[in-house]
Amino acid sequence: MKPELLLYSRADCCLCAEMKETIRRVAARLPLTLNEIDIDGAPELRERYGGEVPVLFINGRKAFKYRVTAAALKKRLKENGIGRALAKTIFGRS
Repeated sequence: MKPELLLYSRADCCLCAEMKETIRRVAARLPLTLNEIDIDGAPELRERYGGEVPVLFINGRKAFKYRVTAAALKKRLKENGIGRALAKTIFGRS
């Protein structure tokens, strides 16, 4: 199963840039789908997530806000069923 990530972020946000870079590093080793939404483009999203960005959802569930490390992201992806073959590739074991 290819993990589906959804990142709520905003322009000129250093924490958002940091989280996107961490996701890019993990994505270099793991096929995943990343969709990014700028919360400032919709008032309801700005109201809901304005104080929490960046917010990362994995397969529809909130996984991280503000910061994430590559190790924490890989662990959460594994917990969310990335599959044995991908786990072996990423983590070196089945």
